[in-house]
Parts: sequence; structure tokens; C-alpha cells
Amino acid sequence: MTQTELIPKRLDGRIAVITGGNSGIGLATAHRFVQEGAYVYITGRRQGELDKAVQQIGRNAMAVQDDVSNLADLDRLYDTVKQQKGRIDILFANAGVFEFAPVGSITESHFDKIFNINVKGLLFTVLKALPLFQDGGSIILTASIGGSKGFEGVSVYAATKAAIRSFARSWTVDLKNRKIRVNAVSPGAISTPMASSTGMGLSTEQFEQLKTSLVNAVPLGRMGYPEEIAQAVSFLASHDSSYITGIELFVDGGIAQI
Repeated sequence: MTQTELIPKRLDGRIAVITGGNSGIGLATAHRFVQEGAYVYITGRRQGELDKAVQQIGRNAMAVQDDVSNLADLDRLYDTVKQQKGRIDILFANAGVFEFAPVGSITESHFDKIFNINVKGLLFTVLKALPLFQDGGSIILTASIGGSKGFEGVSVYAATKAAIRSFARSWTVDLKNRKIRVNAVSPGAISTPMASSTGMGLSTEQFEQLKTSLVNAVPLGRMGYPEEIAQAVSFLASHDSSYITGIELFVDGGIAQI
């Protein structure tokens, strides 16, 4: 055994749940958590993608098909965790959707879809986890720079992310007696399957124009990678951030800071 192998991993023995863990930021974070010693449950709506994700992670991971806006699915998720592990130490409430809708073309169905998944789904993901949550655990919520900056055509999505930032503040106070830390991570422009012409419902030309505009506005001059968000989430999940709660950690190349 090498000296490096003797150094404890910072998430050794922790039980983590990651919603939206089948691709992008969620999958990168699942990889990172397992590397840091955690056992991870990942969720997503498509079983095929979940199965592939578990194969990629390779060990200490289980997939549970789950639509976070369906409360029965959440009950089934946490029943599985309770039966198998009996507790949760870390929750990364990451599942969410994105759609463009200029203010003049917002429909009730668009509003309901975005709020049901991004706000209602995240709210009950956290609330239903609490009976299993260990005191002193860590909850990380995926917000967005869209909750702090104005971008054309995404007002409903942006409003959901502002709500998530508010949840982090309120739950920090609500859960202080249990010493459960609640923080939000706010990605900027990140290269994920959602951040593609198909994922955004744009033509290839429209997407390339949007991408160029965003990159030009980022001080670091590029899009970020899911692994860079995963590093920040792993920090917030670990004792390395033991005196940090209620914050919004921007991982955005500086775009929301200038």
C-alpha cells in the first residue's frame, strides 16, 4: 500500500444521492464522489441512460429511475436508499430542465413544466430526504447564473433558479439545529448535453451564435466542463467546507461577477 493510499478520501463511507445523475454535471459529480470514497445513488428519467451511467462509474453506484416532479417516484427512491443503506449523508439536488420561451410566447404548459421539475421537484427531493438525513450532512442545490443575471428568452427558467437560491438561504436557517449545511452551486455556460442545439431546441446556427456570444462574455474565454462543477460540489459536500453554509458558489468563469 502506497503512502497516497493511506490518506483517507474526503468522502469515505458517505452515502450520497444525486438527482439528474445520468449525464452532464450530475454524472461528473457521481464519478467524483465515488473517487472520493462515497457510495452514490443516481437518478434520472431514462432507464437506459442510467444503466450506461452506472457502467461508466464502475463501482459503488446504483441507479434508480425517477422523475423528481412525481412524488411517488421520490418515495420509491428513498425507500430504496432506506432499505439498502439506511441513511443519507449528502444530497446533490441537481435535476432540472431548460427551455427557451421569450416573454411574449410563454405558455401555461411551459411555466408548469419548468416550475414542476426545477422548483417543486427540487423542494420535495430535499423534504423527502430529511427523515434519512444524518445530522451534520450536506445538501447542495443546483442553481444558475440565470438566477442573478438577465438573459433573453429564459425568464421562467431564471425565476426557478432564483427560487432555488432562496431555498438555500431559508433551509440553512431551518436546518441549523441539525447542523445540516445547505449551499447552492451556480454554473455558468457549461458544456453538457443540455447545452447543445438539441438540448436547447435551437438550430445548429442559432446555437453556435449563442455559444459565441456567451463565450465572449466569459472572462476566462471558454465554456466550463462538468468536471469543474463536480469539483466545487465535492468541496461543498466534504468537511473541507465545514464552516460554509447558505452560500451561492458561482462556477462560471467570472461571467456573473463582472
